[in-house]
Amino acid sequence: MAFSSLTRRGFGVLSAAFLATSALVAPATAQTPPGVLVVGQIAEPQALDPHAVTAVNDFRILMNLYDGLVRYASGTLEVEPALAESWTISEDGTVYTFSLREGVTFHDGSPFDAEAVVFNFERMLNEDHPYHNTGPFPLSFFFGAVQSVEAVDPYTVRFTLNEPYAPFLSNLAYPTGLIVSPAAVMQNGANFGRTPSGTGPFRFAEWRSNEAVVITRNDDHWEGAPALEAVVFRPISDANTRVAEMLSGGIDMMVEVPPVALSQFRGDRYQVVEQAGPHLWFLILNMKEGPFVDKRVRQAANYAINKEALVNDVLEGTATIAAGPTPPAFAWAYNEDLDPYPYDPDRARALIAEAGAEAASLTFYVTEGGSGMLDPVPMGTAIQADLAAVGFDVRIETYEWNTFLGRVNPGLEGRADMAQMAWMTNDPDTLPFLTLRTDAWPDKGGFNSGYYSNPEVDALLEAARVATDQDDRARLYKEMQVIVQEDAPWVFVANWKQNAVTSGAVENFQLEPSFFLLLKDVVKN
Repeated sequence: MAFSSLTRRGFGVLSAAFLATSALVAPATAQTPPGVLVVGQIAEPQALDPHAVTAVNDFRILMNLYDGLVRYASGTLEVEPALAESWTISEDGTVYTFSLREGVTFHDGSPFDAEAVVFNFERMLNEDHPYHNTGPFPLSFFFGAVQSVEAVDPYTVRFTLNEPYAPFLSNLAYPTGLIVSPAAVMQNGANFGRTPSGTGPFRFAEWRSNEAVVITRNDDHWEGAPALEAVVFRPISDANTRVAEMLSGGIDMMVEVPPVALSQFRGDRYQVVEQAGPHLWFLILNMKEGPFVDKRVRQAANYAINKEALVNDVLEGTATIAAGPTPPAFAWAYNEDLDPYPYDPDRARALIAEAGAEAASLTFYVTEGGSGMLDPVPMGTAIQADLAAVGFDVRIETYEWNTFLGRVNPGLEGRADMAQMAWMTNDPDTLPFLTLRTDAWPDKGGFNSGYYSNPEVDALLEAARVATDQDDRARLYKEMQVIVQEDAPWVFVANWKQNAVTSGAVENFQLEPSFFLLLKDVVKN
């Protein structure tokens, strides 16, 4: 049946057609309609409101429904114009003035203009705004330096910051900076996350809970209409089931392919796509109590874990060994002079003995899975064995992802000695600022769950935030990386090369360093 016919009959028919195959393993000859891309996602989205969500899983949908003032240029993390055609920055780095693209409308037909931009940021930043309450974990702190936003004229908007803030443009390109329709927010209120309206290349059509989110081509997009007629995002949380659906033809694309399954997709029927990105997989070490209070024991853990075996054997070569807290994807800020801790169990045993920590008991939090967590259970058991080989007594506690975060984010004190963690970030500021500063301890509102504290690192991170020259920022971040690697508040394990698989019918698809799915130029035959 042609998709144009399905469009006239309603999107319930479209999604039902695909979902009929999702309950069973479809036959090998199954094929989805031309012009319609079916994507196997790792989970049900929380919401389709960019001001309300934090997960990359949700961002992969949002980036196709909305535009921001700026965006990341294809294949990079460099910022380029989007809804803003240009901008100027004051000499002191505190005033950003954007000239907006004219003639753009939201999917609901209301106009995009400077007042719409003001509405978006006041909604995020003003607690008294009638539509401020978007959920329990908003990322509005990305714009905490914004003192005011004003519409200078219908197509000029001015942001005034309380101090220079170097990551500002990069944060505007992140999904939290996507621009929603004020009219749709006012019409739908708390239900906006289920009835979204943006200016993006695709329009929202339907959301069937735990079954599919359907988006359709926006013929009026300011950059021109997408090649696809529709995209169907199906939540398939079990990785083995996603693999089976991909092999059977029930989906056209799957993201976060399990390393052990990649070999099944080598051949003419499929395309395996890989892309390095700003990802770090690490172990948080409890520096407030227990054996990891001693730096020698933290360094011993870094020497004890065979990261090369983890990367090559557990992760099947889908990652590289991490050297420190900054992913190499941030090439301008990455310290290439740092070498990863080598695998040296004898050195680990010597440090443990020197610290008097022989046979120390460790509680290790492991998650069953989560965005960016790679293959956490096999990784956890391999790490347990490596630590046991140098004399530690390691007890693993395994939790579902949201439960795991509920135990780790409040801090490890009184809970565990170490925990797995992964971050995917947009700027070299984000991860260390939120997780390594003294003022980022959990009781101060941050994610420094291991209670690391070094005044020199604090000063470097604060200085890098307000440095308006990128070379100065790079120098500060590189100095920070040397100190953090030496202090070893984490075990630095891996930088993931994200992956996806598409069927042979899919063309013009590439993964982005940002980990987002940008589908405007994708073709499905």
